[in-house]
Amino acid sequence: MLKTNPSPAPRAEKRPVTATVHGIDRTDPYAWLRADNWQEVMRAPETLDPAIRAYLEAENAYLEEGLADTYALQDTLFGEMKGRIKEDDSSVPTADGPYAYGVRYVTGGQHPKLVRIARDDIDATSPAEEVLIDGDKEAEGKAYFRLAGAMHSPDHRKLAWAFDDKGSEFYTLLIRDLATGEDMPERIPDTGGGGVWSACGRYVFYVRLDENHRPSKLFRHAVGSDPASDVLVYEEADAGFFMGVGKTQSGRFITIDIHDHETSEVHLIPADDPTAQPVCVAPRETATEYSVEDDGGAQLVILTNAERSEDFRIVTAPVADTLAGKGRSVWSDLVPHKPGRLILSHTLYAKHMVRLEREDGLPRIVVRRLADGLEHAIAFDEEAYALGMSDGYEFNTNRIRFTYSSMTTPSQVYDYDMETRARTLRKTQDVPSGHDPMDYVTRRIHAPAADGESVPVTLLYRADTPLDGSAPCLLYGYGSYGISMPAGFNTNCLSLVDRGFVYAIAHVRGGKEKGFRWYADGRRQNKTNTFTDFIAAARHLAEEGVSASDRIVAQGGSAGGMLMGAVANMAPEAFGGLIAEVPFVDVLNTMLDDTLPLTPPEWPEWGNPIASEEDYRQIASYSPYDNVTAQTYPPILAVGGLTDPRVTYWEPAKWVARLRELRTNDAPLYLKTNMDAGHGGASGRFDRLKEVALVYAFALKVADKA
Repeated sequence: MLKTNPSPAPRAEKRPVTATVHGIDRTDPYAWLRADNWQEVMRAPETLDPAIRAYLEAENAYLEEGLADTYALQDTLFGEMKGRIKEDDSSVPTADGPYAYGVRYVTGGQHPKLVRIARDDIDATSPAEEVLIDGDKEAEGKAYFRLAGAMHSPDHRKLAWAFDDKGSEFYTLLIRDLATGEDMPERIPDTGGGGVWSACGRYVFYVRLDENHRPSKLFRHAVGSDPASDVLVYEEADAGFFMGVGKTQSGRFITIDIHDHETSEVHLIPADDPTAQPVCVAPRETATEYSVEDDGGAQLVILTNAERSEDFRIVTAPVADTLAGKGRSVWSDLVPHKPGRLILSHTLYAKHMVRLEREDGLPRIVVRRLADGLEHAIAFDEEAYALGMSDGYEFNTNRIRFTYSSMTTPSQVYDYDMETRARTLRKTQDVPSGHDPMDYVTRRIHAPAADGESVPVTLLYRADTPLDGSAPCLLYGYGSYGISMPAGFNTNCLSLVDRGFVYAIAHVRGGKEKGFRWYADGRRQNKTNTFTDFIAAARHLAEEGVSASDRIVAQGGSAGGMLMGAVANMAPEAFGGLIAEVPFVDVLNTMLDDTLPLTPPEWPEWGNPIASEEDYRQIASYSPYDNVTAQTYPPILAVGGLTDPRVTYWEPAKWVARLRELRTNDAPLYLKTNMDAGHGGASGRFDRLKEVALVYAFALKVADKA
């Protein structure tokens, strides 16, 4: 059972700041926790205001004291989770021309090695291997290190790769000569990670972040030259849009993808004419999205929701007409819109088109032969499962690769022949400590929401776990940006399930589990549906005897952390504890601060409280930080990262400070700030497990299972 600490909890000083927006006065007593030099802190954490650092470190010390009696448990949990990882694991190599590329880990290693072998050796037992990047070597001496994108040149002689050594997601881009294994002299800072090669291999296209961490400029770098002379290819003037660079599967076009959360625009550059000016496929139109592939010949093939196709359709467009600026006027249906069938992505190969779609809450892969339009689907029979596809490097191939798993079934990697429909199992996830799927049960139940909707909830538990209300439950939720929570295999959660927990995922509105409508019903003016869905799921689990309200520990991260903060205010009695990781809880202040990295691009998701009083009032009605009240709250653990550019460290810090000030009880309330990492936590695969062990130890103490 969690008890309060013997030492008094840290108390953040109150320095009230009053702001008036739309004639509405609002006072923020903890605004000072937002460092004035936050941009500098992202690059140099040591520049943080000493007063802020002292408060964060006091909170860290308070957490260490409060969970000191779980140190042995955390070590045990860490050992269990590490024991389920094959330490010398490797990916199935992916072929491209004369080579096959992959990732490998070594026993005890924290970071991956990027490797390649000869294509002819793919099926060899011990193929000769060339290490392109040694992640452990690159990470030596760094408190934080993460590899980002790595792409080999078309002639396989060079590698464009990027890393982040602060957790701030400002990536440094390097070019490695694969003949010597040495990086070339040029270092390109502040990129979005990775680069895209021209067909000739003489140029790399990359996106650079501005001082506010926005990807606003696309540059062309001539390999071997001084980056100061790089050519600005495209600049996005609207701070409300993200920008990325990619390539169609055929390799024919370099793509500039400009988008927010509801609108997109794509520009094309011929990969064999890298100095050409980009051409817009179709001008942006609010609430219209599209993505572009090509068939290697005369047609572009485009996935879009244009013309009220909310669950998306696939159209074709002549390349020549598009490059001539004819836009959507030349689009013609290839796969018409079907309400309730959400097309998630599409990939074009020389003879086939493959799309990933979801219907009735379950994913499937559909293969279409281009010559005659014949289609067939790849699907599975379990109640809930996760299905994904890897595009690979090659265009002229009949083979694709997909992965399958469920809550009980370890991940399986298949190669699939699109013509013969033959599946070849290439790898099954190895769980060294052992795993018998028959020991576990996975189910999907449906919780009734107040407005008559039905909320899917995926469950995992041991077959011998009693469902009589006595079992504790970890209930996970997200519900934003249209992101669906896959019902995939998770070795970490077995440490809870094996201790009698039910592990549950609430597929609340704001994701796309039930189509685009499910997303639209959980955003902007409908955002509170996300919260009430999650509360409905928790209450249904208690009513059905799966668990009990005081034994349900809710967990969410990022926008899911906002969900945790909202339900804590709305229905604290429905939960025995809450875990909020990098929680987006200061929603109103963040959406009012247009200097922050994600604020303008986020307005389509949450609303723009600067321009709209209606949006201001809507966000103010649920923003967790602004709605903390004098009531009883369950035990809460909040986790943040000092250099996090997505959810800044001060959001959980301010939230915890206000909870301490206003709540009427003294249940354990902890804040953990990772002083050496950002949004994703620790970068090493084992260091990350230590953070999971801390979170799970908290959950076990809440449930009196420690």
